[in-house]
Amino acid sequence: MKVSLIAYTPDPEMVVAAAAKTCYTTKTIDELMDNLDEESAEQFIDMLGNIGHESPIEHASFTFAIEGVSRSLLAQITRHRIASYSVRSQRYVSEKAFGYVTPPEIAADPEALAIYQEAMAADQAAYDKIVASLTKRHTQTFLDEGMDPKKAKSAARKKAQEDARFVLPNACETQMVVTMNARSLLNFFRHRCCNRAQWEIRDLACQMLTLVREAAPHLFAHAGPPCLNGPCPEGSMSCGKMLEMREKYGRG
Repeated sequence: MKVSLIAYTPDPEMVVAAAAKTCYTTKTIDELMDNLDEESAEQFIDMLGNIGHESPIEHASFTFAIEGVSRSLLAQITRHRIASYSVRSQRYVSEKAFGYVTPPEIAADPEALAIYQEAMAADQAAYDKIVASLTKRHTQTFLDEGMDPKKAKSAARKKAQEDARFVLPNACETQMVVTMNARSLLNFFRHRCCNRAQWEIRDLACQMLTLVREAAPHLFAHAGPPCLNGPCPEGSMSCGKMLEMREKYGRG
C-alpha cells in the first residue's frame, strides 16, 4: 500500500477558523481575516473540537493518491459517500498481469498461501483466455461491420475486458484518488481506525490520519476511533483495548 496526500485546501486551519468565526460576528470577511492570525486560528479550531462544532470544517478538503490496495477495500471505502473517487477502470485498463493483495494471515500460513497463489494464477489464466476468445469474436464482428482493422481490434479488446473482469478476485490491486472534506475524514477515522475495522482499510485510515495531522494538526487533534474521546460504542463487541488505543493516538 502506498498513500500520499497530494493536495489540500491552502491554510486549512485558517480557512476553517474564518468560516467558523463568520457565524459569531458582525464583522465583514475582510475585517475578520485581518484580525485572524495563526495562533488565534489554532485556538479557535481547538475550541470547535472541544464543543463538537464540526460543520465549519467542511470548508477544508484533502486529496489522497492511494495505490496497491484491493478491490475489496474499494468496496468498503466507497461506502463513505461524502467523498469523490477516481478509480482505475478494469473496463478500459487491461489486467493481463494483475497484482494482488495478500492478507497477512494467509501470508503467514504456507499451506494457505500456496492455495491462495494458485487461485490467483487460475484467475489470471481464466481472464486471459476469456479476453482472447471474446477479442477474436468481437474483432470479426467489427470487421464485418466495416470498421478499420486497427480500430476493430482495439474496440474488441476493450469490449472483451468489460466482461472478462467478472472473473477477477477481490484481491486484485487497484489505485484511486480520493478527496474528502475534513468532517467526512473525521467520520471515516472514527469508523476505520477502530480495531474492529477490517485490517486493510484500518491500515489505510491510519496512514491517512498521519498525513492530515501533519498538514492540519489542530483540525485532527481529536481524530481517530471513538474510544479516544469517550466510551467504546461497540458494547460487547469491543476489542477491550481502549487504553492501548489512546496511547497509540497520543491521547493517553
